[in-house]
Amino acid sequence: MPLKAYGVLVARAVDTRREGSLDTPHHQIRLTDDRGTDYRVAVNVKSQERPSELLYLLDDDFRHPVTARLEGLAPGWNELPGGPGGPNLDFVRGNLFDPARLRTLPPDVEGPDNDLSDLLDHYVRRAVAGQGATLYVFGERWGPEPAVRDKVFGFLPGNGVHDIHMNQGNSARFQRDDGIWQDGGLLIHFPAQARWVGVFLAFQSQSWHTDDVTGHSVVPGDGDGDGGGGGGGRPEPGGQPVRIVAALVNPRGPAPESENVTLINASPDLTGWHLADRLDHRCPVPDGPLAAGGSLSVPLTGGVQLGNGGGRITLLNADGLKVHGVSYTADQARREGWTVVF
Repeated sequence: MPLKAYGVLVARAVDTRREGSLDTPHHQIRLTDDRGTDYRVAVNVKSQERPSELLYLLDDDFRHPVTARLEGLAPGWNELPGGPGGPNLDFVRGNLFDPARLRTLPPDVEGPDNDLSDLLDHYVRRAVAGQGATLYVFGERWGPEPAVRDKVFGFLPGNGVHDIHMNQGNSARFQRDDGIWQDGGLLIHFPAQARWVGVFLAFQSQSWHTDDVTGHSVVPGDGDGDGGGGGGGRPEPGGQPVRIVAALVNPRGPAPESENVTLINASPDLTGWHLADRLDHRCPVPDGPLAAGGSLSVPLTGGVQLGNGGGRITLLNADGLKVHGVSYTADQARREGWTVVF
């Protein structure tokens, strides 16, 4: 069953606190929206399952078409309908980042700048101090609880957001929370610098190959899903056998345009492989082997389109499992006739 109330909170950070002494510590953030409503955001920094250290990625210059979809959202809580096309996050399908870049950090250890709480504290305190900085917090809402004072910051009513992490491919213990297009995350917009910071968290017990309907873990090779088993499927750095390296998104001339995607190969046969766009329209990759180190330009057919307003491209193997994925912004696509290089 997916999360009951998935969405994004748009608000300003006004305070932050650590919880280093608890069994499942969180980094706590107090936010206030333009109507004066208070929220507490509880960010996990430790897993209840072994290994307990979280996987994290902090991108201090985050560029992805999802940021454009956040424009115009009202301050406060915004519930998001399921599926692609909106600002929803999906770590497997959304091509928000390369999972091979994720690293682990302990939750809270003595000394500066050496744990996950330190990392979160650094950027949240900059947002607290930064005039005009806005936080976009993706996860599940609780409250408001009219008779319950917040246990950390003391405001009333109790109100907040949790599950600020990957919410699919869970172990059996937490499988009830699985779903697609409902991953948590923290985006911070610093408008004076025209810059976004992205913070993405996942548990080491989670799978990176997941069913396209349920979000449950699937075993690579069973033919289901776009994404895998038992902590599984997360690529190692440099481990993808085939990568998307470029795309001609905005060819010269009138529509319909002849778009293409360029692949480079480090391994085997591409028979049965496909490319997918942001709406999951798919077209086949030409069958047959591709020499190691060789490149292949794949013309897009079958309704697959690379919109000039930003989008994503996903490479799927013969079992329908994601091998690689990239995204591009409207700014990258604006120059007609230029190839976007990833």
